[in-house]
Amino acid sequence: MSTVFATLETPVGALLLAASDGALTTVRFGRPDPSWRPGALPDASDQLRAYLAGERHAFDLPVRTVGTPFQERVWAALSGIPYGHTLTYGALAERVGAPRDRIRAVAAAVGANPLLVVRPCHRVMGADGSLTGYAGGLPAKRHLLTLEGALQAALF
Repeated sequence: MSTVFATLETPVGALLLAASDGALTTVRFGRPDPSWRPGALPDASDQLRAYLAGERHAFDLPVRTVGTPFQERVWAALSGIPYGHTLTYGALAERVGAPRDRIRAVAAAVGANPLLVVRPCHRVMGADGSLTGYAGGLPAKRHLLTLEGALQAALF
């Protein structure tokens, strides 16, 4: 299985896209794996550009992830958080049928999401509505939520 990657420049840094056998496997900020080879990922790039321009609210891309059954359940639930809305880790835990004492496990699964933006883990917030960790960094999370209208733009 050969993995190809492309880089997409965004207002919050370079976004790395990777795919294997026609399915998107990775969307993250950072460097490619040394075993990956450069390639073109036009559908994913075009959809992400349209999203970042405020012209697209959902993605229609073949994806493939590899996680534990629990992680896969959490990652699938992320896709159910609508554009422009947020959800707390506790509410996400409820959605996946995890008991309240498993919120940290839910948060860890969210943090391991391999498809940033496409599976919108940036829409998950702390119980008090605060911005909590994001693999792309809190400035990127703030930018994405502001783009979607879930946060007010800073006035300074």
